[in-house]
Amino acid sequence: MPKPVTFDLVKKDAKTHARRGVVHTPHGDIQTPIFMPVGTQATVKAMTSRELKEIGSQIILSNTYHLHIRPGEELIREAGGLHKFMSWDRPILTDSGGFQVFSLASLRKIKEEGVHFRSHLDGSKMFIGPETSMDIQQALGSDIAMAFDVCSPYPCDHRTAMEAMHRTHRWAKRCKEHHTREDQAVFGIVQGAFYEDLRIESAKVLADMDFPGYGIGGLSVGEPKPIMYGMLDAIMPYMPEQKPRYLMGVGSPDCLVEGVYRGVDMFDCVLATRVARNGTCFTDNGRLVIRNAQYARDFGPIEEGCDCYACQNYSRAYIRHLLKAGEITGGRLATIHNLRYLLRLMERIRKAIDEDRFEEFRRDFFNKYDMSRNF
Repeated sequence: MPKPVTFDLVKKDAKTHARRGVVHTPHGDIQTPIFMPVGTQATVKAMTSRELKEIGSQIILSNTYHLHIRPGEELIREAGGLHKFMSWDRPILTDSGGFQVFSLASLRKIKEEGVHFRSHLDGSKMFIGPETSMDIQQALGSDIAMAFDVCSPYPCDHRTAMEAMHRTHRWAKRCKEHHTREDQAVFGIVQGAFYEDLRIESAKVLADMDFPGYGIGGLSVGEPKPIMYGMLDAIMPYMPEQKPRYLMGVGSPDCLVEGVYRGVDMFDCVLATRVARNGTCFTDNGRLVIRNAQYARDFGPIEEGCDCYACQNYSRAYIRHLLKAGEITGGRLATIHNLRYLLRLMERIRKAIDEDRFEEFRRDFFNKYDMSRNF
């Protein structure tokens, strides 16, 4: 039986761990490294599907927990699946719902069968376990489904992290055994908190389960970035080379560059759209808060040289005016810019890897990028 999702490792950078690849899915190919815009509730906030295509989105992510809560996976199945429901004919990845459920610390109870919790909307009692998560994601019909995992908090002690990791492994096995949809792949998720021995063990155990791809979860949850980079350095030698590697929930420009440097292929994060609605924009120089008074009479684009619709047609002064006036278009234009910025950054990274100059690209990027204006 042909596999629904496969990965071709096209090129490895000569001087770093950066990689170029192609993820093949039922809804098209994905050139990696790639950033995936997050469409939590079957929409990337402030964006239409046509606009996502125009800015170069190859794949988007949707959220199992939120879609289960509202409108429900059966309604989406009735509509013809998530692709048809949201009018998106390119690949979709759905997360397992694990991170959202575990973030409801005061509303949930973790047991071996799964997680009992209360809806954040109305307080009603709910349950998601490995099998439930698979059933929801199969009803949604995404190209890539994520295994249901336990995300350890930061900080946590070694024993807590180890117990969560072992449960993640048991749940991963249950997810794989329960999953039956032939046009959908399931990725395992490496856990282990901030302990190198646990991270390495998790990478080895999941590699032996032979998933078609692997998420790296439980990072970017409040820890200093050097700790996250240390965990990536520790586990990469144990991650299968011929499978895509997905660093979950990471999306600031510096982290994308550093993640690729360490061998990551896929990223997602809500940061780009979230900060845009508050008037904060990505640039090669770092964070630009366009709401600030200094931009009131700045008639240049958000960033010189950017090819996005906002930068090609509007000034900082105009977008600032819209945001200050409470006009929704201001947030939309900032969102278009931020997403296009990250997707264009990944295009530049792929080109640098193709030309064996990623190390030079990384050096030049950080020479220009003001870390004091970072996210």
